[in-house]
Amino acid sequence: MAITAPPVARTRVKICGLTNVEDALAACYAGADAIGLVFFPPSPRNVSLAAAAEIAASIPAFVTKTALFVDPDAELVRRVLQKVDIDLLQFHGDESAEFCESFDRPYIKAVAMQETTELAELASRYASASGLLLDTYKPGVPGGTGESFNWQWARPPHPVPIILAGGLTAENVADAIRIVSPWAVDVSGGVELCKGKKSAEKIQKFIKNATSRVE
Repeated sequence: MAITAPPVARTRVKICGLTNVEDALAACYAGADAIGLVFFPPSPRNVSLAAAAEIAASIPAFVTKTALFVDPDAELVRRVLQKVDIDLLQFHGDESAEFCESFDRPYIKAVAMQETTELAELASRYASASGLLLDTYKPGVPGGTGESFNWQWARPPHPVPIILAGGLTAENVADAIRIVSPWAVDVSGGVELCKGKKSAEKIQKFIKNATSRVE
């Protein structure tokens, strides 16, 4: 029997693409519910195992530590989990549900949104996921585009918890939440001074605007 979820009382916030302890703590103390560490070498936000372990060790209780991968081999994921205290996995490539399930961690699956994307079908395919992360489709770019998609494509009701990403900033996040009503929002470039370096001021403003209820 399908269960209709009640309205989300508070939108959760994930700050992704963290590369140092200072920025990670700025995110946590500004009120982030989760932080993201990128393990994808082509990304300017890619972190080494040593840096990731240091960041993860600094995170206070009740903040989810997320590891982001793009079509990784299983050995890389296992190596990260051995060396870094990770709570949640995030897969941004063409990984199968079986692959995502195989690491004894909850996971979320990223979706490159297009007008024709069928969220119900993807929710069924990745039924074991803790949520679907909706990002902007751009050929050859697995997320982190800094561009938003048409939020009307993701209006509720949703078949699973939805994490909204793609081109979010402090200036547009409230409108995005009003239209999509996501479980959470995920931002990286929208709170940066430059690629890989966050702005504490932008983080604070983003979280304030994402978590303020606007009727």
